[in-house]
Amino acid sequence: MNKEFIKALDEIEREKGIDKDVILDALKKALVKSYEENYDSNSNVEITINELTGDINIFSIKEVVENVEDENTEVTVNEAKKINKKVQIGDVVRIPVKAKNFGRVAAQKARSIVIQKLKDAERETTYEEFKDREKEIINGTVQRVDNGLIFINLGKTEGVVPKSEQIPGEVVNVGDRIKLYIQEVKNTPKGPRITLSRTNPALVVRLFESEIPEIANGLVEIYSISREGGSRTKIAVYSTDESVDPVGACVGYKGNRVNTIVEELNGEKMDIIVYDKDIDVFISNSLSPADVIKVYSNEKEKSAIVIVPDEQLSLAIGKEGQNVRLAAKLTSWKIDIKGESEHEEVKRELEEKALAQENDREEVNNIDDSEEIVEEEYSEILDEDPMGEDE
Repeated sequence: MNKEFIKALDEIEREKGIDKDVILDALKKALVKSYEENYDSNSNVEITINELTGDINIFSIKEVVENVEDENTEVTVNEAKKINKKVQIGDVVRIPVKAKNFGRVAAQKARSIVIQKLKDAERETTYEEFKDREKEIINGTVQRVDNGLIFINLGKTEGVVPKSEQIPGEVVNVGDRIKLYIQEVKNTPKGPRITLSRTNPALVVRLFESEIPEIANGLVEIYSISREGGSRTKIAVYSTDESVDPVGACVGYKGNRVNTIVEELNGEKMDIIVYDKDIDVFISNSLSPADVIKVYSNEKEKSAIVIVPDEQLSLAIGKEGQNVRLAAKLTSWKIDIKGESEHEEVKRELEEKALAQENDREEVNNIDDSEEIVEEEYSEILDEDPMGEDE
């Protein structure tokens, strides 16, 4: 080994992020294995590598004895004195060994160990890199599509998009460059397994963060999101600065900002909702694009009945219930949609329910009052003189 080899290690360290010391340590272990292969598995050997010149020094560690019984671990006094004149019986000496004497099979074994160590180190480095990027978005190129799985070239490694994380109906071709959400990174014996997603709601959040400067700098914040990948997303935003319109900031001039996101998501519909601390207003906003006449909310049950114009009933509910379903996820409330023609009936039912609840409370209060009276009377009886005698 020489300076060219050290330069090669430096290059590997730069390109692959593998510490040079890791490779040198692997090489030392490989040479030890080679020595044991060529001589004896019980031999003691010490190996040093000069990190500047690349020179290797290999020493066989042997005990100084009068009569040698095991040539691999013992050496006579006369032989030992050729190395160090001061040695005595019982001392240990380091005898230089020439690496070329290891033999072809042993050298091949050393090479295999180093290659495997390099692979292991590269896998570990790749795992650590992507583990730190978990829950982020990444650009990748479609490498192949196999058995319903999409394999993505991520440079140093590949990721996989399971069928459950693919946008329904989206067609991707080899060579397509797309953005994905790093959903999970696992370390396996075969290297890091990187699960990617195109349907996770967090992908939309990350896209908004990267495309909308006001979100990146904190002037606009995302409160919640609900998504059915490939079809529709509702995202609730609010402004931390009264002078900034949160929806306008997200939409951009002539819709250029949100359109970039929509195009990336294969034309997915995007409803940008203004979050409001008033739950009635928030629920009303969440049902966009439908107009809302009235919201009857029940804080205790986290449920609401929403009245909309009869002609917008289907719009508020959405195809197969999608609009109201996404609104419910966005607000974390149960939402029941009613047409304007049912408004009076809804009011009557709610009033009757409220009256019944009030009556129930009054009955409970009456019972509590009666129990209190009985307790007072009982206390008075106990306080009286049981013999009825005056003092």
